Amino acid sequence: MMAANSAAAKEDKVFVGHLADMSGPTAFVGKEYADGVRDAMAYINANGGIKGTGLDFETVDYAYKVPQAIASYKKWKSRKKMVAMQGWGTADTEALISFVARDKIPVYSASYSGHLTDPKGKNPHTKKPAPYNFFYGASYSDSCRALVQWAAKDWKDKGSKGKPKFTHIGANHPFPNAPKAACAEYATELGFDVQPSVVISMKPGDFKAQCLSLKSSGTHYGYIGNLGGSVMSLIKSCNTVGTDIQFMSNIWGGDRKIFEAIGEGVKDYIFPTMTPFWDSNVSGMKLVKNISKMSDSSGTKSRPHHYIRGVCSAYYMKEAMEWAKDNGGITGANVKKGMYATQNWVPKGLEGVCLPATWKDDDHRGIAEVNIYKGNFDKDNVSIEQVDTVSLERRADWLGY
Repeated sequence: MMAANSAAAKEDKVFVGHLADMSGPTAFVGKEYADGVRDAMAYINANGGIKGTGLDFETVDYAYKVPQAIASYKKWKSRKKMVAMQGWGTADTEALISFVARDKIPVYSASYSGHLTDPKGKNPHTKKPAPYNFFYGASYSDSCRALVQWAAKDWKDKGSKGKPKFTHIGANHPFPNAPKAACAEYATELGFDVQPSVVISMKPGDFKAQCLSLKSSGTHYGYIGNLGGSVMSLIKSCNTVGTDIQFMSNIWGGDRKIFEAIGEGVKDYIFPTMTPFWDSNVSGMKLVKNISKMSDSSGTKSRPHHYIRGVCSAYYMKEAMEWAKDNGGITGANVKKGMYATQNWVPKGLEGVCLPATWKDDDHRGIAEVNIYKGNFDKDNVSIEQVDTVSLERRADWLGY
């Protein structure tokens, strides 16, 4: 009898694959986000699972290599009967779009590429319809549009004359490139003089030549598409050659850890977020801090906002699975339906942490609000303050782009 019960208990699980970059070029933030996802899934299991169904999950460090991501996906699909996946990068997530659509496996990525937001392929700009792709947060394109809105207002508030100049800065890679064309179009629409993009490696390096290009072009606002050590090298190189520019970064390129690593070079660095910070006094942070204890039992570790977004991603998946269990069972197709079941949706217990999200079967832009912050480093201290909140319209021509 005990053996039968054990077998039944073992069977009452569903498998979730988890791709993470723990050792590749985006590991600087990849480790933090992965910890948020893993801790959240472990906490879910420790507290009843999905209404009694456990999450069987495996984390694979694919080191940001697309072939390894595809190989892991195929293994999980065939051997583990995967019902959902927590993903990571843009190149691998976009490479898997057709696979996951065919196999009906929802992917919750940490890529916020606008190409993933058009489930039916309605926009001519959409590379492929992405019916099984979801992410928590505004797309890279929408975040960049919000930053450009902020920059236009900043230019006017300073009483500056003429057309401000805008430049995209980043590696020639799907992640930094994801918002490039869309953001440049909107910048032009708002009256910016868009300059040729400046290419810098995802790896740390000497970028003084690129900084001199920014200086000679007279760029006023530069959007950074990279993260981690590459950002550190860029800011230090530009300070060395005296490039006077207002840096604005993607969501992965700004956090307390990078500001501490750069030091005195950080001045009025603008970046977006989709959650509050670790020390914020909102009700949902109690749950986040309990989740954090799954890998930090002392509760002393301070987590960046990337970790918190990982928690949000796992909890939207959790509640979609709960809906699926009540509506025909936890299958990939039903989990997808669960993503459309709630409007202005905040996972239970994460109030004030995850922004209200609404996904529709013809529009996977879950979030249209972008909080914009400014970071500074002064006398060994990092200060971060909110400077704006931009609510973006859901323009049809921006879907999937």
